[in-house]
Amino acid sequence: MNIDASSFIKQIQSSELKLIANKIFAGDRISPEQALTLYNSGSLSYLGVLADYIRTIKHKDVVYFNKNFHIEPTNLCIYSCSFCSYSRLIKQRQEGWEYSHDQIMDIVRSYDHKDVTEVHIVGGVLPQYDLEFYIKLFKSIKKHRPGLHLKALTPVEYHYIFKKAKLNYEQGMKLILESGVDSLPGGGAEIFNEDIRKEIAGGKCSSEEWLKIHEIWHSLGKKSNATILYGHIETYEDRVDHMNKLRTLQDKTGGFQTFIPLKFRNKDNQMSHIPESSIINDLKNYAVSRIFLDNFDHIKAYWPMLGRNNALASLNFGVDDLDGTIDDTTKIYSMAGSEEQVPSLTTEQFVDMIRSAQKKPVERNSTYEIIRNYENYQFSTSNSSGYYSLPVNQS
Repeated sequence: MNIDASSFIKQIQSSELKLIANKIFAGDRISPEQALTLYNSGSLSYLGVLADYIRTIKHKDVVYFNKNFHIEPTNLCIYSCSFCSYSRLIKQRQEGWEYSHDQIMDIVRSYDHKDVTEVHIVGGVLPQYDLEFYIKLFKSIKKHRPGLHLKALTPVEYHYIFKKAKLNYEQGMKLILESGVDSLPGGGAEIFNEDIRKEIAGGKCSSEEWLKIHEIWHSLGKKSNATILYGHIETYEDRVDHMNKLRTLQDKTGGFQTFIPLKFRNKDNQMSHIPESSIINDLKNYAVSRIFLDNFDHIKAYWPMLGRNNALASLNFGVDDLDGTIDDTTKIYSMAGSEEQVPSLTTEQFVDMIRSAQKKPVERNSTYEIIRNYENYQFSTSNSSGYYSLPVNQS
């Protein structure tokens, strides 16, 4: 982004906002109090200029994506989160699904001749999906397709299965590492304010426990992501507190790769009476996240949740990653009223979408190593999906 910083700063009337802008252009960190000022007083255009400046310094015009697919082993859950439209209590078993080990492996095998690089596994929490089940599953996936990056389970799931197995977090995470898991997704963070957490996600691991599991994973030399669920009953102060806890842990471990703001959707859940965040507030949230989380390399917009057009708009507010092709029938957000009811795109569609925003599409792997730069890539009609065969272990 080409910007005359001095001219921009001269136009700012507020002394507080002027001070923050000076800090950003100097490459300095802002405080939690200044992040709150951004939420309360920063105009969308002001926030967009600063967030896009940071994004451009870090990534120029590159927008990252990967080729991935999601598997949700079950939508049945022992927890009853107020915001969740996806899970069903065990007494509602007829409304849900429970995949067996073999059924999950059948899904994995269905992608054998596609060049997806990542499988993302999260789901509900049930007693039968215990440590033994998941270790067997993870080892089977890795044996079948060793090169497939396995991103699996949130601290909510790990907390439950380790407690059931009578293991501490350190013991449990070492077993998970040995089973073949490559990284952790960012889910289950919700909001770190414990009072609100108990109200909307009672029974789950605490914010301290969520952070501890990620810290242990980082200490094992592995990477993970982080999220926030925003736009429900939390305040701006709660959002800043949440991000500050993440920033503090990132200072300590450096193990987080990307921050993913997840928008509360109000379809068919116990919080349907709460209006959803507007796109203006969504973009403001992305921008403040980019400005405040100076030690996070990436800010990701989950495009099936936002919809394609809104996701493209976010690229001007600090976002540099649009997740992946998500070539499956992932249900978590479609059941909650997401903008995309068929959340999958071919590689060509994804590349065209990014190009339409005047950005450079770059395919990455799960640890942000570049696989292919699609800036000038031309798709052939015989390979419009962008897929090619990869070897798998057929034994």
